[in-house]
Amino acid sequence: MDSRRLLRTSAIAVATTGLLISGCSSGSSSTSATASAHTATDGDPGGAPSAEELAPYSSQKLSWRACGVAKFECATMKAPLDYAKPAGPSINLAVARVKATGPGKRIGSLLVNPGGPGGSAVGYLQSYAGIGYPAPVRARYDMVAVDPRGVARSEPVECLTGQQMDAYTEVDQTPDDPAQQTALTKAFKEFAAGCEAKSGKVLPHVSTVEAARDMDLLRQVLGDEKLHYVGASYGTFLGATYAELYPSRTGRLVLDGAMDPSLSSLDMNRDQTAGFETAFKSFATDCAKQKDCPLGRGSVEDASDRLRAFFKAADAKPIPTGQSRKLGEALATTGVIAAMYDEAAWPELRTALARAMKGDGAGLLTLADSYYERDASGKYANLMFANAAVNCLDAPPSFTGPTEVTAALPSFEQASPVFGEGFAWSALNCAYWPVKATGTPHRIEAKGAAPILVVGTTRDPATPYKWAQSLADQLSSGTLLTYEGDGHTAYGRGSDCIDTAINTYLLDGTPPAKGKRCS
Repeated sequence: MDSRRLLRTSAIAVATTGLLISGCSSGSSSTSATASAHTATDGDPGGAPSAEELAPYSSQKLSWRACGVAKFECATMKAPLDYAKPAGPSINLAVARVKATGPGKRIGSLLVNPGGPGGSAVGYLQSYAGIGYPAPVRARYDMVAVDPRGVARSEPVECLTGQQMDAYTEVDQTPDDPAQQTALTKAFKEFAAGCEAKSGKVLPHVSTVEAARDMDLLRQVLGDEKLHYVGASYGTFLGATYAELYPSRTGRLVLDGAMDPSLSSLDMNRDQTAGFETAFKSFATDCAKQKDCPLGRGSVEDASDRLRAFFKAADAKPIPTGQSRKLGEALATTGVIAAMYDEAAWPELRTALARAMKGDGAGLLTLADSYYERDASGKYANLMFANAAVNCLDAPPSFTGPTEVTAALPSFEQASPVFGEGFAWSALNCAYWPVKATGTPHRIEAKGAAPILVVGTTRDPATPYKWAQSLADQLSSGTLLTYEGDGHTAYGRGSDCIDTAINTYLLDGTPPAKGKRCS
């Protein structure tokens, strides 16, 4: 279970891998960069090139080709690999769009990002946002996505083969003795070494700041005066970073399932641990009302005890799955975690747990594979590779070695008796990363930005509600919209109240009233 800051929309509800974007290509013709007159460093604290230095990129014209389904178009945008050296090597970024359908006056482009880091924005656009966002929004916006650098089709970070990833996901992340601790640290070191060997060129250049600069470059290339954006989960950090760098160019930003950029990696991991405990309690409470609940129909504490006992048993004797891979504690825990993102997956989790407790781990293995984005052939998307690469670059590691993890275990186990130990040890992964972190946690105020809408769900497992409260408070123009419910993120998940408030903001720029709550 490698859950460190894997912040994305539900892998169960929205599949974002394996989608057709083969029509992407580079070239010239089509869109011009009418907005490139803005200085490249407006609002940027430093590190970005001047408008003149960026001109070869901001003046490029995208060659759009039909791709995927419906009326989707794809292209390739070039960006500097290193914005501090714009005359140096470039990086190719996959872009996709579906044009505004009308009726009504076109507002501009609406960029979308599903989170991760490592989630494919192009895949998300093609599988959901470009066809599933409310019709009035799609009528007046060109729906646009760019896979962030290092992700999916944008020169993806690669680290391990499919067989190596299978072994990595099975490593015990609740070590019982020094030998198991050594095995876990060895796995983290081998993962990092694989990333360096296969992707050493891009590893120093996949930070969130650089991805935000890419979004502004795309804004210019598309000819938009302002950047309009919907970011989910980690995508909220990307959107907030954009607003910090370019407040005068910030249009209508929806940050759904918000991160708190002021938190250290340690605090973020510990908060997320508590968030999954909250989600598990909601699941256990609901499970006790169902006739098929495998955790019993008693108290939440009883359910917690049963689940921990199940994990311990799977650790001692992995469960058959009908294939060569067995379900040990690590994969079993990941399968449960995957279902915590979306309450719609709870029935599937009940069935999978019941089967596993009777000796068939296939259902939980399927849930775990969905989390890791592993297909039936054994091939993994690059989600987990990009996730580590971005996270380890964005902030210093939670821990520098096993001794620090051991010291922090009590606080993690207090945050979650069920998941605490595994979450603590999984936060060790960045300790061995080959590239030193370039980012530091800090408050984001984005002074001068237009109103920004921050959305928080009260029982969100991956991005705890207090993070949304904190980000809305930090942003000088932030407004908090609250969803009283379960699951990760809120937009498009069944609340008419939430959807109406967000749609209104996107269409006329008016955020909901202060303190607006939906259920």
